[in-house]
Amino acid sequence: MRPGLRERLARGPLRRGAGRWPARLPRPHTLRARLTAGLVVLLAVSCAAVGVAAVVELNGFLTGRLDQQLRETGERFPASLEHGGNRPSDHDGGDGDTRRQTVGTFGARLVGDTVTNAAVVGSSTGTGAQNVPLAAADRRTLAAVPADGRGHTIDLSALDDYRVMAVRGRDGDVLVTGLPTEPVEATVHRLELVAAVVFGAALAVAGFAGAMWVRWSLRPLSRVAATATKVSRLPLSSGEVGLWPRAPEADPRSEVGRVADAFNTMLGHVEEALTKRHASEERLRSFAADASHELRTPVASIRGHAELALLHPGPVPQKVARALERIEAEAARMGEMVDDLLLLARLDAGRPLERLPVDLTRLVLDAVTDAQAAGPGHRWTLELSEEPVTVPGDAHRLHQVLANLLANARLHTPVGTTITISLETEETEETEETEKPTAVLKVHDDGPGVALDVQPRVFERFTHGDRRRTEGVQSGTGTGLGLSIVAAVAEAHGGSVTLESAPASTTFTVRVPAGDG
Repeated sequence: MRPGLRERLARGPLRRGAGRWPARLPRPHTLRARLTAGLVVLLAVSCAAVGVAAVVELNGFLTGRLDQQLRETGERFPASLEHGGNRPSDHDGGDGDTRRQTVGTFGARLVGDTVTNAAVVGSSTGTGAQNVPLAAADRRTLAAVPADGRGHTIDLSALDDYRVMAVRGRDGDVLVTGLPTEPVEATVHRLELVAAVVFGAALAVAGFAGAMWVRWSLRPLSRVAATATKVSRLPLSSGEVGLWPRAPEADPRSEVGRVADAFNTMLGHVEEALTKRHASEERLRSFAADASHELRTPVASIRGHAELALLHPGPVPQKVARALERIEAEAARMGEMVDDLLLLARLDAGRPLERLPVDLTRLVLDAVTDAQAAGPGHRWTLELSEEPVTVPGDAHRLHQVLANLLANARLHTPVGTTITISLETEETEETEETEKPTAVLKVHDDGPGVALDVQPRVFERFTHGDRRRTEGVQSGTGTGLGLSIVAAVAEAHGGSVTLESAPASTTFTVRVPAGDG
């Protein structure tokens, strides 16, 4: 055994990973993996501690036995080297003292700090003691061994590791006796190998069994996590909320059981709150629909009376005529708003629209013609595909989408703005077998653009453009419902509408499924 082996064995395995996860090893992410890894690490530390303790204890025990042999052997063999008659030779050397020594026994005699004789007992075949050629370093090592009658481990280059004991001779010299440590090292190494194999197998079995046990123990928590994942995929932004899944019941005395119970209670509260929200939305939609329906008649009556008063043949004061004109205009505007609110209420209620083939190219041409008449100060350009684009849907509502987009571009951009309307079809892969075309309508203008704070809510109801975008435009503003109707009609046709806006570049893009329906 090398010098300091006891200290290295006691120190080496326990210093690794003290308090920190090794930087090169991936950290386990799941709770199951962490618990399994922690169990294996604790077991590995325990096995390492047991193995180190066993190796250190066995090494100490065998070394003690070796020291006991040295005490029993005493100084007989090195003392025999003092007398000429017992001086070993390369051929026969040694007397009876030599034959009684263990094979490999080392003996040396020192006078002062000088080694005068050094020999080792050969094999049991009768070779006797043999001289040992010592290097200068070996001689210094032997001279440094204290003559205290205790065992010391040294390394001789000519022999190997030895356990030696030095005592004072009768002539004032120092007699050194030694035995090889190779049998001790071989036994200790064998124990290390056996311990590594046994503990490695134990770690593998314990790791597998621990993983199964942790998986079984955390199964209720996995069910809670699966339920939470299902709930997270439910559409909660709007609409009616159905019966949500609940986490399976577990032992309420356990931590997992308490988590499952709290989670189910939370789901109940959220479900109740969303149900109340949906009921409130339904009441609001019903109110809007009823109010819009009820307001159509009185608004039409007000407008009719104003028109009738303006047709009076007699003289009407100028101020009265102006007031009647304003009443007629505001009544018309209120009528449009009532119609828009009623349309939105019906779309929110999910009422189906017509599904007939609609020539969207013809609708674009008609809508642009109307827009040119309403906004002659703008430059209108068309970019249409060679083939007509047909979509299944409601022709009246699709025309309303076009009219609202063009009116929005006209009302919120200054005179001289170029407005470009493009229509095309693009192929979108819906399944591996078929491709479903999509009609893409774009309305682009080079006006001042939509403010960043308005863009996220531009399709909400009663949203109006900012002052920067409306500077220099012609008088008159919309109801704030035009783009809301565009979005609602597009969604009712299975499509969508998006906005991309920057200074000098604003584009509304409407996508709806194309085809004959």
